[in-house]
Amino acid sequence: MAGCSRSGLPKWMPAATRVEFDGGSSGNVPESDSHSTSSPQPPSASRLGSASSDSQTGFGERALSAAGAAVISAVLVNPLDVAKTRLQAQAAGVSYYPTQHQYERRFASLGPSTMFSDLRCSPSCTRAAIFGTESVCPPDCFQYKGTMDVINKVVRQEGFARLWRGTNASLALAVPTVGIYLPCYDIFRNWIEEFTVCNAPILTPCVPLFAGTLARSLACISCSPIELARTRMQAYKELRPGVKPPGIWKTLVGVLSSVGTNDNHNLRGYRVLWTGMGAQLARDVPFSAICWPTLEPIRRRLLSVVGDEGNAASVLGANFSAGFVAGSIAAFATCPLDVVKTRRQIEKDPSRVLNMTTRQTLAEVWRTGGLKGLFTGVGPRVGRAGPSVGIVVSFYEVVKYILHQRNADS
Repeated sequence: MAGCSRSGLPKWMPAATRVEFDGGSSGNVPESDSHSTSSPQPPSASRLGSASSDSQTGFGERALSAAGAAVISAVLVNPLDVAKTRLQAQAAGVSYYPTQHQYERRFASLGPSTMFSDLRCSPSCTRAAIFGTESVCPPDCFQYKGTMDVINKVVRQEGFARLWRGTNASLALAVPTVGIYLPCYDIFRNWIEEFTVCNAPILTPCVPLFAGTLARSLACISCSPIELARTRMQAYKELRPGVKPPGIWKTLVGVLSSVGTNDNHNLRGYRVLWTGMGAQLARDVPFSAICWPTLEPIRRRLLSVVGDEGNAASVLGANFSAGFVAGSIAAFATCPLDVVKTRRQIEKDPSRVLNMTTRQTLAEVWRTGGLKGLFTGVGPRVGRAGPSVGIVVSFYEVVKYILHQRNADS
C-alpha cells in the first residue's frame, strides 16, 4: 500500500501496482514513487537505477500488459461469471424454462402441479415425460441449484460456447478501462500529491487511494452501458429454438426500447443505460480498498524471500498467490453489492428501472432473501475473483520483470 517501506523488495520492482478487477474489466496503475515527505536526501545509486529502469517501462508497454492481462482473465474465468449471474438472476425471479402458448391450454387441464414445459432440458434427461407426441420435462429441470449445476445445465441445454456468453462485452470493457483509468489515475495522482505534499503531508500515503477512486469512478461511468449489456447477456438465455441470442448492440437497443426513448422524456429514457452504476461504484471502491491492503503485505513478504535472484516463475507465483488471496477476500466481502448490481441491471419493469435506488434494492434483497439472498452466487464470485486478480497482477508484474531484464541487458 502507499507509503509502505519497500525494503527487501527486488530492485526490478521499485513501484507497486494498482489494478481494478471487478465487472470483467482490468486496468493496471503504477503506484507513485514519490512518497517521502521529509527533507530531501541524495538518492543512492541503487534507487537511481531502480527509478531509471522503471521509467523505461513506458505507458504503451504498461497499457499493453494491462490489456493482455484483461483478455486472459476475461476468457479464463467467464464461465464462473455466467454461473454467478444466472444464480443471482434466478433469485431475482428470472425464469429459465420455456413455455409455449400452443401447449398451455393442454397442460392447464392437468392442473398447476403438473405443468410441464414444451421442451426437454437435454436429450439424456431421465425425468422427461411423454405428453401426446411431445417429450417434456418438469420446470425444475431448468432451475439452477449451484455453481456446477449452472455450468452443467448451460452446457447440456445451450451448448458449451454459452459458458463464454458476454466475453465480447468483457473484452470491449478492457480497452476503454485501460484508456481511461490509467491516464486519469496518473493525472489525479500527480495533482493530489502536489497538493498534499505542500499542504497536508500526512495525507500523502493516501494519494493512490484517492486518485484510484476518482479514476475508477470516471471509468465506471464511461463504461457502464457495456457492463449493463454484459450482465443482461449472461443473465438471460434465448428460449426460442434456432434464434441467436442478441449481442451487445441489440441488447442495449432492447433496453432502450423497453422504456421508450421517442417521447418527450427521451433523456430520462436514455438514463436507463446507466442502470446499476451506483451499485457498481459502491461495489468496486470497497473491493479495491479491501483488496490492496491485503495484497501488498503478502506480495512484499513473498517477493522479499525471492529477492533479486528470482526468475519469472517465482515472480509469477508470488504475485498470483497474493492476488488470489486478496481477490477472494474482497469478492466475498462485497458480494451483497454485486447482488444488488445484478438485480438492478436485469430489471425489466421500466418504472422500477428508473425509480429504484441501490439502497432500496439492497433492502428488498434483505427483506425477501435475508442473509442468504445477499450472498447469492458468492461461490462462483469468489472462485472467479481470486484467479482473476491473481492472473492480472502476475501477468502485469512478469511483463514488467521481463522488460526490466531486457533494459538491464541492453
